[in-house]
Amino acid sequence: MNGSDRRTAAACPRPAARDSLYTPVCVVDLDLDDPSGLRPPGGLGAVDPVGRVLALVRLHGHPLGLVTATGTAGDTAALRRALVDAAHRELPVPALSTATPAARPGRVGRARVPAGSPTVSVIVCTRDRDALLPRCLDSLVRIGPPVTEVILVDNAPRDDSTEKLVRSRYGDLVRYVREPLPGLARARNRGLAAARGEICAFTDDDAIADSRWVTALVEAFQSDDRIGCVTGLVLAAELDTEAQFVLEQYNGPTRGFAARSWSLREPLDDPLVRFSTGRFGMGANMAFRTDVIRAVGGFDPATGTGTPSRGGEDLLSFQQVLTAGHTVAYQPDAIIWHRHRRTMEALATQVSGFGVGFGAYLAAAVSHRPALLAELVRRLPYGVWRWHVTHQVGPRTGPVDGDTLRMLRKLERRGLLYGPFCYLYTVWQQRRPGGGRPAGHPVGRPAGHRTGGQPS
Repeated sequence: MNGSDRRTAAACPRPAARDSLYTPVCVVDLDLDDPSGLRPPGGLGAVDPVGRVLALVRLHGHPLGLVTATGTAGDTAALRRALVDAAHRELPVPALSTATPAARPGRVGRARVPAGSPTVSVIVCTRDRDALLPRCLDSLVRIGPPVTEVILVDNAPRDDSTEKLVRSRYGDLVRYVREPLPGLARARNRGLAAARGEICAFTDDDAIADSRWVTALVEAFQSDDRIGCVTGLVLAAELDTEAQFVLEQYNGPTRGFAARSWSLREPLDDPLVRFSTGRFGMGANMAFRTDVIRAVGGFDPATGTGTPSRGGEDLLSFQQVLTAGHTVAYQPDAIIWHRHRRTMEALATQVSGFGVGFGAYLAAAVSHRPALLAELVRRLPYGVWRWHVTHQVGPRTGPVDGDTLRMLRKLERRGLLYGPFCYLYTVWQQRRPGGGRPAGHPVGRPAGHRTGGQPS
């Protein structure tokens, strides 16, 4: 953490008195069509939760929504009944017979490979986080077809501990690749350059992949040849600390449990959709047709974690794919479980990064396509008003203190103002002698190169 990050983190309240009062919430996975019980995120094994429980409810493997209940030691059956009752009260649960056997993807843990599936490369980028990696990589190597390879990109590591871990624990199951220059976008580009699959799926080292994650992504691509990018549902893998719970409250509801798609070929329901691509998904759960993401130039190395821009490489990639004439689709069946930051200090730094990254993304989008500037300026007042209305926080929002949420909003707004300058500084920094080029970039474009395509 650099000096500016420390100052940002220090600005966020860290209510120590409330930390000790927070009661952890156990996250579980429940399929109404599977009587075997409750599973932890990732679906391996079983759990016997005690206390507050948050359950992802599925039917025939398809996610329906989230419900809560309270469990007691040694009585998992009663907890499961309570969760099932809550699901039928609170969620649109269709009859079990509404899906034909052919349409059912099967219970969690058994994924069917669509006929004629394209090959898939799964790419994970990491930097000195060996403690998190095994659970992530274990979930990926268990998936099997249509995954043809799992690529681990080690980004500017301090030592060879990650390489030793991957080679000793996974052998040929995981391809180890090193990117010497720091930056998540550069790491993603290194993985993209090494990928052999027709589809490249990206997730993070602090994520756990659902057993049907890749299959659901592939099914979405196969449904329409015009789809160039598919994102999926991201859920909390754990809510052990107050910071993890606050992040869930701060981010608000998930992107939902209904499939959606966006295309510039059709009328847009929101004039801001070309810029507010965060609604499409996030970098922890995204996939592209390999030729499409390479054609738009991969990921801009002046964006992303590990640079002053601190993020935005995923949002920019969605925007570029959309502007290039492809469809971006959201498929909630493609589930990734994410392990959030565990401390309030880390949460404050992360939320500030949300703002910086979004501002950097907007600057990058205009840098790549100057024609977007006029539309962005025209839409800006409406966007600011909508952001303000959407992010209003009352005296108290649920179980999270409203003052905490307001402070986080302030940090994000401040970061948003810094973002464009951070992007420009990163571009200047990378163009300096010795600043480096985006090593491993699939098409060899220098940093800051403006990609082609149709203007929006």
